[in-house]
Amino acid sequence: MIEKITERNVWDVLKETKLPIILYGMGNGADMVIEELHKIGRDFEDIFAGDKFVRGQLFHGKRVKTYSEICETYDDFFVLMCFAVHDDETIEFVKSIAAAHPFAAPNVPIVNDGIFTREFIERHDKEFDAAFALLADEESRQNYINILNFKVSGKIEYLFKSEKNKAEIYKNILSVGKDETFVDLGAYNGDTIEEFISAAGAYKKIFAFEADSNNFRKLKKNTEALGNIELYNLAAWDKKETLLFEKKKGRNSKLSSSGTVEISADSVDNIINEPITILKMDIEGSEEKAILGAEKAIRTFRPKLYVCAYHRNSDMFALPLLISSIDSSYRFYFYHQRYIPAWESNFYGIVK
Repeated sequence: MIEKITERNVWDVLKETKLPIILYGMGNGADMVIEELHKIGRDFEDIFAGDKFVRGQLFHGKRVKTYSEICETYDDFFVLMCFAVHDDETIEFVKSIAAAHPFAAPNVPIVNDGIFTREFIERHDKEFDAAFALLADEESRQNYINILNFKVSGKIEYLFKSEKNKAEIYKNILSVGKDETFVDLGAYNGDTIEEFISAAGAYKKIFAFEADSNNFRKLKKNTEALGNIELYNLAAWDKKETLLFEKKKGRNSKLSSSGTVEISADSVDNIINEPITILKMDIEGSEEKAILGAEKAIRTFRPKLYVCAYHRNSDMFALPLLISSIDSSYRFYFYHQRYIPAWESNFYGIVK
């Protein structure tokens, strides 16, 4: 696989650049970017945010500016995007910045498993090659190479080359119909359930797991009008267990040894005792455990699979290889939905 990666590590490029390094965005993502910059002996010169977020605040001792202020201060500069976005308006603004200045969206980890680099691909070259061989068509293979090149370089054009409309995936890849039993692991507030019903028109039954208590309340409220749905305030896992979670806003609560919130966990195979036709997983880095916890269901019912592949560096090879070890008949499509960075890069597994 390494021979297909044409880009350099973004951190090597940043180490060499003579341009001032400017951060775009604040928060945890920016903290991680600054930490990596310090490792290569660099620092950022300035920081800006969207106009509606600039209120004269300080970040790491520097006043947060507007983009126009940065342009007035520097002739040219290297922008590092430090947050995630998927709305069209902000993405178009990002594109305009990237067209005017050197630009990267470094792929900092969601789960603390290190920075994604060419060296990581080289260390796991055989695993990447094996996962690549499971891809079902040329489009998925090219998307896979594009996303790896993005993760190494931070160049956002690779993301746009790999986008696929979700409605098209439901129709042409997952081929959803009106007699599906849909299992949603990491159901958040019911957004994927809404997507699924919109695509299918109707359904046989829905099972939804959501670990975070606040998200679970939203899930209950947003699905209360639906019939034949079972909701579980549980983390999807490989067995019945109590886990520690780190509480965060939105969908991003995650498993952590330093977490302070106890969450009940259980497996698909323990909870669901009937045939399932579609199994979706977006569970903040616990996908491998959830796959192991659904091994019987996968082997017995061969459901269509929708598995997120962006939480851990190893997801790009470990998840399809694990599924294939359970049932070697699965082949995978790989697409990215509109998002910067490579969030919403997903495998869709179909038995051929």
